Amino acid sequence: MISKVVIANRGEIALRILRACRELGIKTVAVHSEADRDLMHVQFADETVCIGPAPSTDSYLQIPALISAAEVTDATAIHPGYGFLSENADFAERVEQSGFTFIGPKADTIRMMGDKITAIESMKKAGVPTVPGSDGPLGDDKEETLKMAADIGYPVIIKAAGGGGGRGMRVVHTEATLLNSISLTKTEAGAAFGNSTVYMEKFLVNPRHVEFQVLSDTHGNAIHLAERDCSMQRRHQKVVEEAPAPGITEELRARIGERCAEACRQIGYRGAGTFEFLYEDGEFYFIEMNTRVQVEHPVTEMITGVDIVKEQLLIASGEKLSYTQDDISINGHAIECRINAEDSKTFMPSPGRITQLHFAGGAGVRVDSHIYNGYMVPPYYDSMIGKLITHGNTRDEALQRMKIALSEMVIDGIKTNIPLQQEIMDDAAFAAGGANIHYLEKKLGI
Repeated sequence: MISKVVIANRGEIALRILRACRELGIKTVAVHSEADRDLMHVQFADETVCIGPAPSTDSYLQIPALISAAEVTDATAIHPGYGFLSENADFAERVEQSGFTFIGPKADTIRMMGDKITAIESMKKAGVPTVPGSDGPLGDDKEETLKMAADIGYPVIIKAAGGGGGRGMRVVHTEATLLNSISLTKTEAGAAFGNSTVYMEKFLVNPRHVEFQVLSDTHGNAIHLAERDCSMQRRHQKVVEEAPAPGITEELRARIGERCAEACRQIGYRGAGTFEFLYEDGEFYFIEMNTRVQVEHPVTEMITGVDIVKEQLLIASGEKLSYTQDDISINGHAIECRINAEDSKTFMPSPGRITQLHFAGGAGVRVDSHIYNGYMVPPYYDSMIGKLITHGNTRDEALQRMKIALSEMVIDGIKTNIPLQQEIMDDAAFAAGGANIHYLEKKLGI
């Protein structure tokens, strides 16, 4: 078993990792920037190391500082959480080369899944359904490219092989603009990701975003933990997530989930991961794999009873999965609202001191947050300050509990997006289930 973990992150996920470590009797090292000395997990950790000034480029993204923190504290592993360096293959490689365990996939796997072209090729070999497209990088033959787009059918989308998070994409509706759009996307991709390779896919007009959670150990075992619907998005950023996804049949869930698990076995995947799909007209289309724990992992934990972060730690320690696929069953429904320190109308960040705080409670309510009364929300990082999760025997019960929980939340001193979340929960289309990824932006007039 891993004996001591450096938590290479901040905020609610750092606290989440710390709690999982404490349950397993693992010592913890909290690294922090100068602005994060008062974070809750820093107060609870067995040891702390300041790794630099407030900006993340000078602290949480500094690979030498993180590895040095592991060295000086005699840690045996590093958990990257999500964001920051969590999907940085060079970081994973440096961690392992320095003699520590990286709590996540191998560097080669991260590189494979980080390149969208190789990721799609790997998924096709495993029988995972993918979006019709170029099946590889676009070449220089203009006539061939034009014919390919015509065969796929407009609209098409040009994507950067090294992109992600909604960046490096351009939708093309007509043949007249195709070649220029490809050229522009290549230039932008080269500047943003250091990789100008692009590929083409069919652009799905009104899809939902549905993703499958997987766990895979180093002994050839892999399982899926069903799916989540993350279609409520603003500018490719998820706002609300739920599990299971409305309208997905047990047969379809089992079929796609098993293909994801089989893909993990074929590529030798290690740890927790998420297969992200676009879902339209009853069909799934793979878009990318996230090789880390997701922000929205709690909704899956609520419906399956599986502690995903503890499983990450056990897998990294060389243990076999604690569950087989037959052990996994879905219990009820769960919804997660991301709570951000931002104006609910303008979406401008709202850093500052929290002067009064009251978390919601009651049956089926969970709050994952690092904030406390008097906490100063810094201006340097992502605006998410917590996640409110509700669980019920049915989707309607989970939704009703979320409405009540949001009405009970008090966070004074700063602005939050709670009013927006309340508006979404009261929305008829959301209540009906199955809204597509464009719905929220259209509702907000973006």
